[in-house]
Amino acid sequence: MHDVTKKIAAGLATAAAALGCLIAAGPPAAADGKWCNHSVCIQTYDEGTYLGRVEVSVVNTNQPHRISAHVWTTNGWSANTKVEDVAAFRTYRDQAYPQRHFPAGTRLCAEGFIGDSSVGLPCVTITN
Repeated sequence: MHDVTKKIAAGLATAAAALGCLIAAGPPAAADGKWCNHSVCIQTYDEGTYLGRVEVSVVNTNQPHRISAHVWTTNGWSANTKVEDVAAFRTYRDQAYPQRHFPAGTRLCAEGFIGDSSVGLPCVTITN
């Protein structure tokens, strides 16, 4: 009975490790969808490996803040979004316009800032 319990526990540990690796790798994207991390979301509207427009949103809390974001890919493209003073309980939104195809496997990331503090960093892998 002890051996059966050990085998079940080992199987569960293996499954948990595999799931952890999948989550750490980040979600794949066919350049159309929405991905969030904490208070920051990236939304894309295109198909395949082409990114024409990337929208970044940052959820604000119960006080007015100065909010901005930085968007980039792992193959060298990057852009800063506008800096905006946002009222309490308002979501900041801005767009970046890569307007190009990226190689499959390229990572797209956006980091949102409230003041000088990072409040989220969603990343997604572009696929065919």
